[in-house]
Amino acid sequence: MEGFFQTLKTQRWDDHRYYHHSRINQSLHFISALSFLVSYAYLFIDPVISALIAWMISMTSRQAGHFFFEPKDYDVVNQATNDHKEFIKVGYNLQRKVVLMAIWALVPVVAYFSPSYLTWFAPEGDTSFIRLVGISWFVLGVAGLLFRAVQLVIQDNFQVAFSWVFKILTDPFHDLMLYYKSPIYLLKGELIDPMEHVHSH
Repeated sequence: MEGFFQTLKTQRWDDHRYYHHSRINQSLHFISALSFLVSYAYLFIDPVISALIAWMISMTSRQAGHFFFEPKDYDVVNQATNDHKEFIKVGYNLQRKVVLMAIWALVPVVAYFSPSYLTWFAPEGDTSFIRLVGISWFVLGVAGLLFRAVQLVIQDNFQVAFSWVFKILTDPFHDLMLYYKSPIYLLKGELIDPMEHVHSH
């Protein structure tokens, strides 16, 4: 268990110091974390609603932060190029995210024009467009998590994969603690976190 917690700690630390310099990105992660918690609650009420919240609010705000606001130039704080950070990324780097989000965007198109390709995901008689999209996104979320976990088992080992899955599932709680002050810094005009804590780490 000690190895698991150390691996988890390293993954969380690297994720923060490498990929969350922008205060806008951090603030969007705070919004994403709040909506993910609502999504988690709805898992026990209606998984379709849970998936709609997770993908339409939580994931779009989170990924927008990475794609549009996170600096892609040389990382002076960590002395690393963006290419290097993308290469060593444990989870979904930008290239993998493009594929994942493309599939996500394609789901409503398929659900509208060729719903028969997706109806096997849905309970019998529960195949309205919105619910078909929701249940398909739910399946996509689970599949995306498991697919990358299997890749990490093959690439590294089970501990790295299990730590990453646990990290992803608990990120909303961790992000709330980490980025709750980010909107305040942003309102003060600070666009980039100076990351002084990284220098002193």
